[in-house]
Amino acid sequence: MKSPRQELSAMAMVRSAQSAQHVAVVLTGLLLMAGIVMLLLPWQQNVSGSGRVVAYSPTQRPQNIEAPIEGRVVRFFVHEGSQVEAGDPIAEISDNDPSLMMRLREERDAVRERQEAARARLGSLDDRIANLSGSRRAAMSAASSRTRMAKERLAGAEQSLAATEATQKTAQLNLTRQQGLFEKGLSSTRALELSDLEAVRTRTEVDRARATYAAAKSELLALRQDELRVGTDASALLEDVKAARASALGEIANATAELARIEVRLARQASQAVKAPAKGTILRLLQGLGGDMVKAGDPLATLVPDTDARAVELWLDGNDVPLVAKGQSVRLQFEGWPAVQFVGWPSVAIGTFPGKVVVIDATDNGKGKFRVLIIPDETASDRDRWPSKSYLRQGVRVNGWVLLSRVRIGYELWRQFNGFPPVIAPSEPGASGSDGKGGK
Repeated sequence: MKSPRQELSAMAMVRSAQSAQHVAVVLTGLLLMAGIVMLLLPWQQNVSGSGRVVAYSPTQRPQNIEAPIEGRVVRFFVHEGSQVEAGDPIAEISDNDPSLMMRLREERDAVRERQEAARARLGSLDDRIANLSGSRRAAMSAASSRTRMAKERLAGAEQSLAATEATQKTAQLNLTRQQGLFEKGLSSTRALELSDLEAVRTRTEVDRARATYAAAKSELLALRQDELRVGTDASALLEDVKAARASALGEIANATAELARIEVRLARQASQAVKAPAKGTILRLLQGLGGDMVKAGDPLATLVPDTDARAVELWLDGNDVPLVAKGQSVRLQFEGWPAVQFVGWPSVAIGTFPGKVVVIDATDNGKGKFRVLIIPDETASDRDRWPSKSYLRQGVRVNGWVLLSRVRIGYELWRQFNGFPPVIAPSEPGASGSDGKGGK
């Protein structure tokens, strides 16, 4: 058994050197100071999402080239990966009926002949309308002239009646006077007889004048009715011709519409060579050759148009979308591109690229995710420019972080431990000083 002195001597031999103790104290102090400083350093809050690279314009995104007619694919002029220009042939389609084009042309010629016949009929009806209009004017003018003549005869008969009545009245007065003189013996029998004869003659003249007046009046009424009948008959005939003209116009319109439909079918049948709608790359051929039947509208190939206007579709959780607004900055990490990402310190990140939010969808994709469209930040330096299209093809996967507010690391840790949401900028709805617009 060792004595106490021997034990103290052994402990003295294994005790750390004084310099090592000083180093340990210094390191411990440095670690404590570093921890305190780290808690006070700024931290960039963010919300993250994932997505892919797309063309900014929807018309430049992958699209199907469809068959314009029904038939069989005879051959393809391209293969997968081929570079094509706008208008380059993609495929050739053959119709199932080899005589269809000939029959369509015959049908088109028949419709054209029917259209020309209807136009000739229309011209004939226009000429007839012009002739009938002239004939109606002439007939109405003649009837009006006859009516005016009847009016003049009626006026003459009326004047003649008035004159004969005056003559009768004079003859009657003379007869009365002669009778008085005859009774007094102052007039002869011959004079009385002549006066009586004159009175009878004037009465006859009055009756004749009255009959002439009545006949003239009846003639005027008949001519007025005839004038009305002439106008009505001419108008009815003219309206019949106008109706026939409208029918001819309808026939021309129907023939024109039918001719347009046939021309469309002929144009579709003539376009049996399917052409590329834009410059790009053939991604997939979706139909086989010979035995495959295709209908109008069936996809034949998938084309990826060339574009320099690229964007990123980033899908964010519904809890994070209220924190995002148009114009906010985003850091993007592209798949296959070397990167060292420091989410809280984007300034020291390597291989990530800046972007700006331009579109936020009004509704989700049915799974609680909202699409955010991001374009390159034009104010970024050349070092932060997005990779060229040779490396950044459509469909490349992307991780993104939408940058929010800057806080201390200590606060961020406390928020994370307590499960609180990120800090919302003062301009966000519900926060103090809100103006109704989202802020960074």
